[in-house]
Amino acid sequence: MTSTNDIRRSFLEYFASQGHAPVPSAPLVPYNDPTLMFVNAGMVPFKNIFTGLEAAPAPRSTSSQKCVRAGGKHNDLDNVGYTARHHTFFEMLGNFSFGDYFKEEAISHAWHLLTKEWGLPADKLTATVYHTDDEAFDLWRKIAGLPEERIIRIATNDNFWSMGDTGPCGPCSEIFYDHGDHIPGGPPGSPDEDGDRFIEIWNLVFMQFQQDASGERTPLPKPSIDTGMGLERIAAVMQGVHDNYDTDTFRTLISASESLTGVAAEGDNRASHRVIADHLRSTSFLLADGVLPSNEGRGYVLRRIMRRAMRHAHLLGASEPLMHRLVPALVGEMGQAYPELLRGQALIEEVLEREETRFRQTLDKGLRLLDDATGNMTSGDQLDGETAFKLYDTFGFPYDLTEDALRARSIGVDRAGFDEAMNRQKAAARAAWKGSGEAASGEIWFDIAEREGASEFTGYTSTSGEGRVVALLKDGAEIERANAGDVVLVLTNQTPFYGESGGQAGDVGTISTPEGLQIDVTDTSKPLGRLHVHNATVKSGSISVGDTVHLDVDVGRRDRIRANHSATHLLHSALRRRLGGHVTQKGSLVAEDRLRFDFSHPKPLTEDDLAAIERDVNEEIRANETVSTRLMSPDDAIEAGAMALFGEKYGDEVRVLSMGRSDDGGRNFSVELCGGTHVNATGDIALLRIISESAVSSGVRRIEALTGEAARQWLVSREDALKAIAASMKTAPDDVPARVNSLMDERKSLEKELAEARKQLALGGGGHAAGPQDEDVSGIKFSGQVLDGLNPKELRPLLDEAKNRMGSGIAAAVAINDGRAAIAVAVTDDLVSRFDAVELVKLGVETLGGKGGGGRADMAQGGGPDASQGQAAIEAVRAAIGG
Repeated sequence: MTSTNDIRRSFLEYFASQGHAPVPSAPLVPYNDPTLMFVNAGMVPFKNIFTGLEAAPAPRSTSSQKCVRAGGKHNDLDNVGYTARHHTFFEMLGNFSFGDYFKEEAISHAWHLLTKEWGLPADKLTATVYHTDDEAFDLWRKIAGLPEERIIRIATNDNFWSMGDTGPCGPCSEIFYDHGDHIPGGPPGSPDEDGDRFIEIWNLVFMQFQQDASGERTPLPKPSIDTGMGLERIAAVMQGVHDNYDTDTFRTLISASESLTGVAAEGDNRASHRVIADHLRSTSFLLADGVLPSNEGRGYVLRRIMRRAMRHAHLLGASEPLMHRLVPALVGEMGQAYPELLRGQALIEEVLEREETRFRQTLDKGLRLLDDATGNMTSGDQLDGETAFKLYDTFGFPYDLTEDALRARSIGVDRAGFDEAMNRQKAAARAAWKGSGEAASGEIWFDIAEREGASEFTGYTSTSGEGRVVALLKDGAEIERANAGDVVLVLTNQTPFYGESGGQAGDVGTISTPEGLQIDVTDTSKPLGRLHVHNATVKSGSISVGDTVHLDVDVGRRDRIRANHSATHLLHSALRRRLGGHVTQKGSLVAEDRLRFDFSHPKPLTEDDLAAIERDVNEEIRANETVSTRLMSPDDAIEAGAMALFGEKYGDEVRVLSMGRSDDGGRNFSVELCGGTHVNATGDIALLRIISESAVSSGVRRIEALTGEAARQWLVSREDALKAIAASMKTAPDDVPARVNSLMDERKSLEKELAEARKQLALGGGGHAAGPQDEDVSGIKFSGQVLDGLNPKELRPLLDEAKNRMGSGIAAAVAINDGRAAIAVAVTDDLVSRFDAVELVKLGVETLGGKGGGGRADMAQGGGPDASQGQAAIEAVRAAIGG
């Protein structure tokens, strides 16, 4: 028997021997076609080559391409498990010519491989051609020797391929295998063609024309070839079975499912095992290619596939999560051909187990509700849409899962009623949003979100990609087209641009097309929390709703933001470890040039605190541990020790970010809930430097820091400043601290000497002229003087000496310094019952243009801004004494 792996390898080796460059399978998420949810055909990765947007790396290529059909118009989900050839995941073998060879060589390769290399009997093969393609008809007779009755002309689009309404197109030729007259069905083109006897195994597409908007077709200058052969179908043929699920790969997976459930794949249980085997492949490959379950877009389709399989595991009586235990069997079958399965095995198993555990918690309740609602129904009845919606809204049952659950009993579901209930919920959500106080201008985004759904963010794994324009806004209103010079808001169905949220700045970059469109994206916002809106200026060309555009994030800026964001997580954890568990985030700013982190703490951090925190963060950076992300429910995440970040709104699914080294208990240095973008490994941060720590409000502190090149430049600037200081001091940089300390000591000594000299001068000592003369004011000794350059702190000791000198009296002095004046008044103890120094000083303060003044009855001081009134202030005190 020829195994599926042997067939795949043989196909690729044959075409490699014929000069075709083997090309690895592209990821399931298409990078070049935003109209597709998943790659659904072998030619999708080559689309830009066929349309001329990209140059072919080689004139001819061959591949085995992973494909998924489970969403949008290419949706085989409902039929999987109940037919012989429907799959959500399949492999497409193909050989491609990019303007190199054409029909004759394509037909020759196909016939030689099938009949000579693989030994299929020629009398079992039938070819079809487009009814006007005489060239292909004649080539089949010439190359294969097929009789005319086995070269069937087909007049429908089944045998004419087009990429869309415009673009490359051409006739095709399909090859069918006859499984024998014991199976009902007729050849293609006959009234019985829908039977299972004649099965298409290969389609040869002859890209011969270019079709314009009017429908006119002109010959391509370089006709090309695109072929596709379903690996599962040809494996069934070559392994002598009629049913794809009887091939070796599926038998292995179904056998593993039988073993783990203890239930044979027979009777009513046959379909359940098939669903599990098929969905195991699609979910595992999607997870390996970076798609994670969610409630929007691709992630929602993945979750639907998972839950459909998990319900069938439940039908088989599996009491514990099953899907993750089947992954080793899949990896054993397909891991050699697709090493991404090996690399992602741990993640695949973890996500499948978590999803099935969560789903089982609601599955029983949902199925009981379904049983209660349909208990009295019989074949042909219909479940009301309200109940179907309740299953979706309350228990997470997608509509098709409810349909599938009732299929065996031939009970339908009221789709119109389901849609009506869904629309009522949307209307209620809109009413609640209007009543929440949101700005009225935001209602337009609510309309767009209802119409288009959430935009899908692809920026966790990529900084560029394709998107389809779904809305354009200018001056607050929707428009259909924007031209050069217009400032607009651009919404695409998917984007790698991160919208500002959670403290992280929005991305900037460009939007472009090969036709000359150039748009500068100056910011990205996230209205309603589910739309990524590009704030942009059209520099050249024009953009219209429906256009496919290329989006490029400014990678350097994104990298700097990522480093700063990841650093805030490490900083948060380091703060908690140093200061205590009371530390929680109170706000943050993650920009390209810096980070700011606000946290709860009652007092300033010491220099030792800051040094220890910075040291701990940089140790984790140098450890260069990989940063990992998991999706969990908020409750599960917090129970697992994840920190919820301030300002984030969490739905029923959160991203849990783990970074740094693990402790003895296996817990990483930092584990937090976060939807932002982050570095791949802590070493990408390079360096963290704390540049300030300050108070924000009572009980809230703020740290500002730099990372990477910005931190390095900050350190270099400080070193340059140190070198400049050392040069001015004529000393080495290492000796600057000692030199500064010496200068400070000298300054203190000089200041002390200067203060003493000023004091002696004021008192008339030090060999200078006589100091202030005491005078008699209404029988009271009074001393008053104005002193330039005296420090206000020296007034009180000066007046104390005046009181000692006078024995009994009142002294007043004004110090003039830096344009301001300070006044002090002293009253000896025997006079405090008659004169209050506080009241006297207030008079002087008012004269100096100030207010207040304070102290004791025997000594008071104050000041004012008008230094020119110093002598007048002394006179005001003298006048008060004289009464």
